[in-house]
Amino acid sequence: MPRDVSSVLHRVFRELEGPAVEAVKSFLDFLRSQRALSPATVRSYGADLAQWLLFLKDLLGRSRLEMDDLSEASLRRFVFHRHPRLAKSSQARALATYRSFFRFLMERHGLERNPARSLRSPKATVTVPAFLDVDDMSAFLDTLQRRALAPSAPWIAVRDWALFETLYSTGLRVGELVRLNHAHIDMHEGMVRTVGKGAKERIVPIGSKALEAIGCYLSAFRNQWQGPYNQEALFLNARGGRLSDRSVRRLLTERLREAGQWRPLSPHGIRHSFATHLLGSGADLRSIQEMLGHAGLSTTQRYTKVDLDRLMSVYDAAHPRSRKEGP
Repeated sequence: MPRDVSSVLHRVFRELEGPAVEAVKSFLDFLRSQRALSPATVRSYGADLAQWLLFLKDLLGRSRLEMDDLSEASLRRFVFHRHPRLAKSSQARALATYRSFFRFLMERHGLERNPARSLRSPKATVTVPAFLDVDDMSAFLDTLQRRALAPSAPWIAVRDWALFETLYSTGLRVGELVRLNHAHIDMHEGMVRTVGKGAKERIVPIGSKALEAIGCYLSAFRNQWQGPYNQEALFLNARGGRLSDRSVRRLLTERLREAGQWRPLSPHGIRHSFATHLLGSGADLRSIQEMLGHAGLSTTQRYTKVDLDRLMSVYDAAHPRSRKEGP
């Protein structure tokens, strides 16, 4: 199954037919070829549309879906059925999918109006994902380093140190991290080249500690590995293939627990730690935006909430005129 086809969409292509299904296929092809969206984004779009088509199959009692079945009434009924079970962010993403799909049909297939245009997106609540403070992050990475440099340490232990040092040092998305090849890292200049959302290439710095860890990892791998392996990929799994983003999530949970940190944290949480620590040390938002690969500054600005909360806490605790008086 292609990386950008979810299991639910695969089921749609297997069980359903008709012009509506072909329109979805055409739309996803457009996203891949014309808009150059990442496989993960295409997968999300496809999954949202697949859920609607399966709902229509059950509602109408047939597996052939016509274009007329993609009506505003059927979409509203589906949204009323499914969206209360979704987080607000997922609701907003799904509605954006429907609007984009119908805009495509208007431009390419002569649809006269957008049935999703009148649907309101839920008011988003700005949330700041979990992250580690500087001390906890340093303690975590130091634990990985000690294990990696222990006598007779397996190359996988050294890989884990290099993996999470690189993630924290660069602020890459987990998908960007696992797609790194040897050719993407300039060990001499301390730079990493990556391709992010929208197939946009960017160059980000990588610190000396991460470069040291990568060097140790490559040396340990060469000394211990026997057999064929993926010679392009930087981070490899135990079978010599490219490490997957799912494996990185699992490894992070396991290594955090082994280091005595039980707080749930995703690889994206390390990316947030990267940005928050830079901001707290005086880096400007525009530079952080460029390093993170955010298309707009508004996405980066969520990190200011973390830093402002910290500053207000310090101010309230230290300033003699900040005390909140009771009624």
